[in-house]
Formats: sequence, C-alpha cells, structure tokens
Amino acid sequence: MARFSRIEVAVKAYETGIIPVFYHQDFETCKEILTACYRARIRVFEFTNRGDFAHETFGKLIKFAAEELPHMILGIGSVLDPATAALYMQLGTNFVVSPVMNPEMAKVCNRRKVAWMPGCGSLSEISEAEELGAEVVKIFPAEQVGGLKFIQAAKGPCPWSSIMPTGGIEPEKEMVTHWLKGGAHCVGIGSKLFPKNEDGSYNLIQIESKLSELTEAVREMGRTILNVEETTVSHT
Repeated sequence: MARFSRIEVAVKAYETGIIPVFYHQDFETCKEILTACYRARIRVFEFTNRGDFAHETFGKLIKFAAEELPHMILGIGSVLDPATAALYMQLGTNFVVSPVMNPEMAKVCNRRKVAWMPGCGSLSEISEAEELGAEVVKIFPAEQVGGLKFIQAAKGPCPWSSIMPTGGIEPEKEMVTHWLKGGAHCVGIGSKLFPKNEDGSYNLIQIESKLSELTEAVREMGRTILNVEETTVSHT
C-alpha cells in the first residue's frame, strides 16, 4: 500500500522541483543512488520499469526507503498498462508514471488512490488525463513535444494544469530554473544526472553535489519546504 497520498506526491514534487529518473538491475547500486539523492534533499524519485525482474529490485528498494529514508516518495515509471501498474501498487509504489496516456491505467490507480502521471503530447490529452484524475501530467521527450513554449501555451487556457517535462533536460541550475520559472510543475531528469567513474561505478559524490546545488536553487525560488527532521540522513 502506498505510504503517501496522491496529493502529497503532487505537492512534494512541486516543492522539490526535481524528480530523478533512474534504473539499474543491481539493488545495492540503486540503494546507493537513492541515498545520495536523499542527502541532497530530493524527496520524490522515479525508478523505471526497464529491465527483467525490475519489480523485484523495486520491491527491495521501497522497503529500504520506508525504513531508512522515511521522507522519500518512491514511485515507478515507464509503465504502459494497467496490469503492470497493479503489480507495482501491490509492492507499495507511491505513484505511477507512464510515457503514454492509457485511460485503463487511470481506473486501476484511482481505485487505490495512487498518483498517476500519464504521458501527454497535446492539450487534448492533458485535458482528458485531468478528467481521469491525473494531478500531474508528463510530457516526454520534453523538447520534442514542444518544450517550454508548449507548457506556456497550454497553461494559457488551462492555468490549473501541472506539467512535468522529462527527457533531454540538462542537470544545470540555469536550465532547471528556466523550466520551473517558465511554468513547469517539476522536471524529470534521467541519465545525465548520474555520471560514472572510469571503472563504470556511479560517482556518488558528484551526484550528491550536483543535486544539492539544484535543490538549493529550487529552495531559493521559494518552493522547497523541508522540516528540520527531513534535512539529514546518516552517512553510515
């Protein structure tokens, strides 16, 4: 069962401003990445359903987050159908992100009041997704769909729409604030956020440092609101 309501997911996504998007088949690697993000004050994280047995890794990761990173809202991405959404809801996902707008997924997620973030490519799809209960909609790949101009145009007639661009967004302060100030609810950032060392391992120090810089920039915009107990995590 989800630990966070769909409203909590939407609010925290807005406050944090950045949602890392990540997949790896190795649980220990995922645990290290998730912890590094948490230390950098990231509070919403999308694990993608990309590889074989991804649900098994996710099941371990969400238990770890509940025990060690209690304020982290962990969800699943790259979900295309209601059966897969149901599988991850049984594992406790707090939200479901999809690259497509599948109305049947809305029924499954709404039945359990789990946040559903469908991929949309037009104002008509955004409107339909909102009618089906989506608090936040995704545009992917962001630039190809129309970029910031699309978001600004969509929010003209529909200022209530909460849009999350994902794909191709550089993890740089100027780029992130450009999207957020321009009207994005939050931004999803994938592989560019996770540099590796020469041996192929992830550079956790660099990842935490870059994310700390980005979350501080979001905080300076007046978005991020973290309680004192949320700001620290053990480095053990």
